[in-house]
Amino acid sequence: PVQPIENHAMQVNLSMGLETKVSDTSFDQGDKVAVYMVNYAGDTPGTLLTTGNHYDCQAYTLGSVWSGETMYWLDKTTKADFYAFHPCAVPSDVNAHHFHTAADQSTLASYKASDFVWGRAEGIAPTKETVIINTKHVLSNVKIIVKPGNGFTAETLAAADLKVRINDVLNEAVIDLADGSVTASGTASDVIPYDEGEYYRAVIVPQTIADDSELIVLTVNGVDYALKKGFSFRHGVKHNFTVTVNKTG
Repeated sequence: PVQPIENHAMQVNLSMGLETKVSDTSFDQGDKVAVYMVNYAGDTPGTLLTTGNHYDCQAYTLGSVWSGETMYWLDKTTKADFYAFHPCAVPSDVNAHHFHTAADQSTLASYKASDFVWGRAEGIAPTKETVIINTKHVLSNVKIIVKPGNGFTAETLAAADLKVRINDVLNEAVIDLADGSVTASGTASDVIPYDEGEYYRAVIVPQTIADDSELIVLTVNGVDYALKKGFSFRHGVKHNFTVTVNKTG
């Protein structure tokens, strides 16, 4: 909650945009979000700092409502910007916050832990009304549908020992919490996606894969089948791949 100087309670609600969490439209119970409050100087927006903002990195946890430390407006007139991100952490540098996606996202827990959302509410004047911070997914989401081609049927492919991996991608994101921009970093590794039953899903740091790379590799009964493709994983976008596997290649 944010309270004006008159000490009337005023709740800060955090809302999620479409496709920003595993559940697509909302946060999950127990999710914890970090919130910063940055005051204006007259009509000039303040600059988000690692420390020294009006409020730094306040943790809010979702139960029946969002709960956390009570914050107060500076006075009756000073506007503020609000910044929020999940998962909650204390950044050493708000302009270069390091976040790792899991190489093994084969479990729902590791897949969820690889998600990162960010949001900002700008120029909010002191008010008793709820302040909504709309958040968005800043990484890429990959959905892979596997279909039988020559030499396979739906039944034989379903009965096969099938493994899927996304090949040789960077799994560290350097995120500027002031604007939500992302730069890929770290060492390249293979990503094992989560099996949803009808398709596979993974969270990938936005980056460009070189042409003719073995982007997606399917292992069927011990035999590798590679989809060779250059591709740009984009910020905040879900990319859908339908991969038809043929015994001939």
